Order: sequence, then structure tokens, then C-alpha cells
Amino acid sequence: MTPIRTFFVGAAALALLAAPPASAQITVYDPTNYSQNLLSAARALQQINNQITSLQNEAAMLLNQARNLTSLPTSTLSQIQQSMDRTRQLIGEARQIAYNVQDIDRVFDQRYPAGSLAGTSHGQMVGNAEDRWRDAVASFQDALRTQATIVTNLTDTRRELDTLVGASQDATGALQAAQAGNQLVALQTRQIADLTALVAAQGRAAAIEAARAAADEAQARERGRRFIGTRSEYRPRSVTIFND
Repeated sequence: MTPIRTFFVGAAALALLAAPPASAQITVYDPTNYSQNLLSAARALQQINNQITSLQNEAAMLLNQARNLTSLPTSTLSQIQQSMDRTRQLIGEARQIAYNVQDIDRVFDQRYPAGSLAGTSHGQMVGNAEDRWRDAVASFQDALRTQATIVTNLTDTRRELDTLVGASQDATGALQAAQAGNQLVALQTRQIADLTALVAAQGRAAAIEAARAAADEAQARERGRRFIGTRSEYRPRSVTIFND
């Protein structure tokens, strides 16, 4: 091999040894770029956590709304209505003199006359007195029946009150609490209705008894007047038993 050829071959070999491989890459570390990438990743993670928290809050809000819209499973309205129906039916069964203005006026015109009894026969006065006595007895019996019905309702009231208070305390939402409160108001209304019926029955009995006493007094005066009649008043005079 000639010296010139040997020189070119050596130069080519050195050039091949000095040149880097075609696939080799040189990595350069940039601390500024690394910190920015790390900060971006942290911010993205924080946003994801915020979104998760927001979704959890929305889920809790929906659950609370569902609880607030849940109806109360307990209802005592039917029992309350039945008790009020019993009291109303009892008032409608009042005997002799009903709770009716027209009936009261008719009965009083017949048996409790406010005018003069001069044109009333003796038999009619006796019959009216018996009817007035029946009116008084029936009114007292009606008052006692009303009292007994209300006392019976007290047991139902205690049971319904316990049920409603327990349901109110166990309410899971605003709707259940409101419904329990409404039923408690209905129960209180039933109690007021019972007291109204009791006062009406007792007042009716007292009024009929007072009317009977007034009518009997007027009838007694008329009988006294008829017994005396038109005879002159008795006047004492001297009587001589023995003659001189």
C-alpha cells in the first residue's frame, strides 16, 4: 500500500471513530422547565380534588332534598275524623229538642208558652208538663252520652298523640316534620270540637231545665187562679156560739 493510500484510510478510520452514532441523543436537564411542569401538575391535581369535593357536596344536597321531600309514613287523620264523626253523630241524635232553631221554636210554642194560659185546658196543661219533664230528662241523658263519648275519645287522643310525637321526633326531613305538625294541629282541633260539643250539651240541658221551671211556675199560677175562681175573698167575721 502506498503512503498516500495509507494516509487516506487512516483519516477515514479516525473520522468514523470520532463521529457519534446516528441514533444517539444527548439529554439536557433544565431545572426551570422541570419546576414549571411540576407546578402545572400540582394545579391540575388541585382542580381535580376541587371537582371531586363539589360533586360530593352536590350529592349530599340531593340526598338532603330527597329527605325533605319524603312523606311521613304515619297518618292518624282517619282516626281523628272517625272520632269527630262519632261526636257529630251524637249531636244529631239529640232527642226531644234537636239542635235546630226551627225545631226549638216549634216545641217552645207548644210546650213552653210565653203568653197567658187562660185558654189552655187542664188536660193540655198536664200533657205539656209531662212533655217538658221528658225534654229535661232527655237533655240530661244527651249530656251524659256526650261526656261518655268525649271520655272515650281521650284514650284515642293519648294513643294518637304518642304516635305523632314519635313520628315528629323521627322525621328525616322538613316535609315529614311539617306533616306531623299538621296532624298534631288536627288532633288539637278534634279536642276543641269535643269540648264545644260538651259545652253545647250541658248548656242545652241547663236551658231546657230552666225553661221547664219557668213554664211550671206559670202553669202553677194559672191553676191557682182557676182554683180560686171568681169567688170573693174570704173575710173573717164575728160568730156568736152561745145565746144569752
